[in-house]
Amino acid sequence: MIGFIVAGLVIGALARLIKPGKQNLSIFATLLLGLAGSVIGGVIASLLGTGNIFELNFLGFIVAVIAAVLLIGVAEGISGRRSVRR
Repeated sequence: MIGFIVAGLVIGALARLIKPGKQNLSIFATLLLGLAGSVIGGVIASLLGTGNIFELNFLGFIVAVIAAVLLIGVAEGISGRRSVRR
């Protein structure tokens, strides 16, 4: 479980480094988006037959980072719309 959390934090941090521009996300939001990205990456890698959902391999890691980048973009879009309405 601790390894899953650390992997989520690393994946979230990498996704924030890859995504251009400033993100207004907390460390907790980065962790959650990284965890979600790692689950998505694990599911896709599992569906492709390269490993188990909780086993982080190279393909799963790459897909997890891509998914986390997309999730960060979605989170920015949602938070951006909220701040405009105020």
